[in-house]
Amino acid sequence: MRPNDRILDLQESDRPRERLATRGPDALRTAELIAIVLRTGIQGASAVSVADDLLLRFGSLEAIARSPWQQLRGRGIGRDKAIALKAAFALARRLSEEARHESPVLDHPEAVAAILRDDAIAAPVERLQVLLLNTRRRLVRVETVAEGLLDQILVHAREVFRPAIAAGAHAIILAHNHPSGDPAPSEADIRVTRDLIRAGHLLKIEVLDHLIIGRRTLERPRDFVSLRELGYFQT
Repeated sequence: MRPNDRILDLQESDRPRERLATRGPDALRTAELIAIVLRTGIQGASAVSVADDLLLRFGSLEAIARSPWQQLRGRGIGRDKAIALKAAFALARRLSEEARHESPVLDHPEAVAAILRDDAIAAPVERLQVLLLNTRRRLVRVETVAEGLLDQILVHAREVFRPAIAAGAHAIILAHNHPSGDPAPSEADIRVTRDLIRAGHLLKIEVLDHLIIGRRTLERPRDFVSLRELGYFQT
């Protein structure tokens, strides 16, 4: 029997698109969800096989999201399908960005990590961001102020606080990602944080916290650290 004959013999309930329609997306494996994005030009189980190969090649969904579309090309994935995958990840990030406009109250590190996590996962280099907050600790907006390693780039207080001053922000939260996945703070992270806390005191703009976002592992279920929780904000 040819492969296409086996695919045609599959019951509708066994095909990812039909299972999503009847059971919802949570009933599908990650590879099956990817297969739906890749579906055009690939029949049923073949799309799942291609998606499984993709996950095996990159190791994780996060690694796929980080990679340029050119690197996604391979067995069963040409230019158009690779671009479709990048578009799907971009939509997920924009959904996260829309949530920011709902002005959540950022009174706990987990609330901060929740709105930054998708961008942090996709960023290939360290990116220092500043969350601007009003008097009720509601988010005004997020500003990216520097990219690169914090011990290699110049993080000037004026660049960090300029958007806060322009927006009339009452306080800020600092955040950056560690592409290595380990959110443990470096000496540079601690030094930069203390310098910016002192600058905030002079400008009457409180620095509430500095989050470093990495990735979860079996040994490390939390994918971020809060430098305030670690005691680096004590005076």
